[in-house]
Parts: sequence; structure tokens; C-alpha cells
Amino acid sequence: MRRAWKILLGVLVLGTLTYVYYTEVKPTVIFGLRSDYARAIPYQPVPAGLDSLKAESCGRCHRAIYEEWRSSIHAQAYQDPFFQAYWKRDGQIWVCLNCHTPLENQQPTLIKTIPRGRVERAIQEPNPRYDREYQKEAITCAACHVRDGVILGPYDDSVAPHPTKFDSAFRTTQICYRCHNVVSGPAQFYNAGPCGTYAEYEGKFFMKEKGLICQSCHMPAAVRPVAEGGPIREGRQHLWRGGHDPEMIKQALAVELEADPRQSRAGEEITVTLTLINAGAGHKIPTGDPDRHFTVEFLLEDEHQEVLTQQKTTMGRWILWQPVILEVHDNRLLPLASREYRFAYRHPAQPGDFTLRVRVRYHILTDGQHEMLRTKYGLTAADPYAFTIYERVIPLSGDLAAAVMDGDARRRFACAAGVGG
Repeated sequence: MRRAWKILLGVLVLGTLTYVYYTEVKPTVIFGLRSDYARAIPYQPVPAGLDSLKAESCGRCHRAIYEEWRSSIHAQAYQDPFFQAYWKRDGQIWVCLNCHTPLENQQPTLIKTIPRGRVERAIQEPNPRYDREYQKEAITCAACHVRDGVILGPYDDSVAPHPTKFDSAFRTTQICYRCHNVVSGPAQFYNAGPCGTYAEYEGKFFMKEKGLICQSCHMPAAVRPVAEGGPIREGRQHLWRGGHDPEMIKQALAVELEADPRQSRAGEEITVTLTLINAGAGHKIPTGDPDRHFTVEFLLEDEHQEVLTQQKTTMGRWILWQPVILEVHDNRLLPLASREYRFAYRHPAQPGDFTLRVRVRYHILTDGQHEMLRTKYGLTAADPYAFTIYERVIPLSGDLAAAVMDGDARRRFACAAGVGG
């Protein structure tokens, strides 16, 4: 009888702990709530002198900046098909909008309270000032530049037909902090959150010593009038090119390729070394969404491009999502760090025109995630989800070292700020 009671008590305790974990502890979103982004940016009225908060209204005077913004991923942050598919998978949870449509003016509901910080239990009510069309502008001009009826900016001597105010945050990384530094929450164990690029930058003091901030690469300098007819001064392009732009990835990554021995002979073992260097980013690469990763491929092919042998390695981070969120492995490159990938093979003894294909690819998401989002959540993205960043086909005859070093086989990139030389 006593044994039966012990078993029953054990079952009750286990059941209680399981219930408490799944109702009070288990993650409902992949990051924690921080006070400054737990709610939308408060409702912003239209500043005096303007007829609207919409970007098109700003573009009447700030035409060049408007056109740049319109082409940016910031402008597409809400309608972006990748976001829409991921958001649908996550039950269209409200908290995602606090970065993708950050103004209260753009959100359909108001968050009144968040009991015990549980996102799924937030008390919401309809937002009477919600503008559905304005929501589509996503990270629009006012999200950064309008507060309490005043236009904020990086200059303290602005003359404009609307109220202006100097804000030093525009000359620092602080302007990027709110949405690019999400933190971990209960039962979440990783060094930086899924959108933790800001934290990766902040930890690298030698990057600060070079005077580089996020804007150095993502908002290149531009000398021009800020507004039509205004004085010419140094400003920044409003482009924010990043993880969806192959050319931006190339600017971050330097590639070096070497072969040993120099001559390729039938039956001889050859080692090819590919070196990847984070030469142009002030944060880890890849960064942002944990699904993003690089693959390094070596493929030995015959004259018909049939693969005789191959080697494939992945660089990224691997996260366990259930029953807790746990970062299992992270082999991404820190700023200015490098990593070598070696491929050893024996030159085929039989005659033929053999080649070695060396390829580096950047993936926005994994093949499995892409298929899942496509089939279950309606992903219809027109842009590819994987890009070839570097590819070299090397003939295995004659002076192998010369072939390796020919053309673009040795390539170094850096952003306009000159990181990495």
C-alpha cells in the first residue's frame, strides 16, 4: 500500500512540474521580452508642417533618401515573404510586429498588460488609430525620426518646415539597439538571441577603436543635400543592405585558396586549402536568424562533370528548439577571424580532364526549413534562399598553384570603412 502511495505521489509531482513548465516556463517565442520592445513605439501625431507620417510625404523633400528606403529590406520588413511565412508558422504572435511594424500607428491591437511576461497571455484590445496601409510601410521614416511631433536627426542646425531636434543616437549604434539586440527568456540558453547582431558588435572593442559603427557598412556615407535645395553635407544612404543581399555578404567575406604541391601529377596526393576571413563585418558572420549559414564544398569532377568525390562543411549555429531553447554549437566567424578548410585527394591515375570545383554558398535558411515554409505556410519568395558567394573550377593539370591563384581565386573584400585592409 505504501509503495502504491509513493508511485501516486511521484506521478502527481511529475505531472505538476510538467504542467508548470509548459504553462509558465516553456518558451513561446524565440527570445525574451525586454521592456523597451515589449510594446510598440507609442502613437506618434503628425508634426506641424507635414500632412502625413507616410514615407511618401517625407519623400517630397527628401527624395534621394526616400528612394533608397523604398528599395531597402526595412521598407519590406512586414510584407517580406520570409517574414510572413515564419510569422504564420508562429501563430502571427503580436510581439513580432514590435520590430517589423514598430509604431503603435501601424498595429491593429494595443497591449494592455502582459501577465508574468507570458507573451501568449497578453491582454489586447483593438487599436482605434490603426492604419492598415501604413502598416505596410514597415520600418518607415517615422519609426526612427519622429517622436512627440518632432523630427529627430543627426544635425543640430537643421532648418526645415517642421520642428526638428538633434539626437546623438543617430551617430552611434544606439539607433539600432531596439530591434537588433533581443535577449534570451525563460528556458532559453544561448550567447546571443536570434536577432542579436548588436550584442555581437558590442563585444568587440577593437572594432570600436577603428571608429566603426553599424552605419559604416549598412548606411554608407553620402555627401549631398539631405533635402532638396538644402546645404550639401555628409549624410548616409538609407539602404540597410544585409543578409538578403549577396553583394553585401561578399563585402564581409574574404576568400583565399592555396594548393600543395604546386604541380598536379597522376596518382599524387594533393591538398587544397580554402581560407575564409571575416574581413568586412563588425559582427559574427553569418548573423541574424539562426537558420542562416555558409557551406564550403569541394567537388572532384571528371570531364563530364560527374562528381568522383566531394566534401561539404557548414558554418553557422545549431539550436535545439524543444523542450528548451539551447544553443548546441556555434562556429561562426568573429570580426577579422579566419578559418581554414582543407581537402586532400589523390589525382586520378587514369587519363582524363579532371577538375576541382571549390564553392562557398550562403543560405538564408536550410533546405528543410524552406520546404516546410513553402508547403505549410505559403512561402512564395521570388528571391533565392541560397547564393553562391565564391566558386572556382581548377583544372588538375600543369601548374596547379598558378591555376588556383589565377583571376579571382584569391579575393579580399572590405566594406567602405576599410575593415580588414
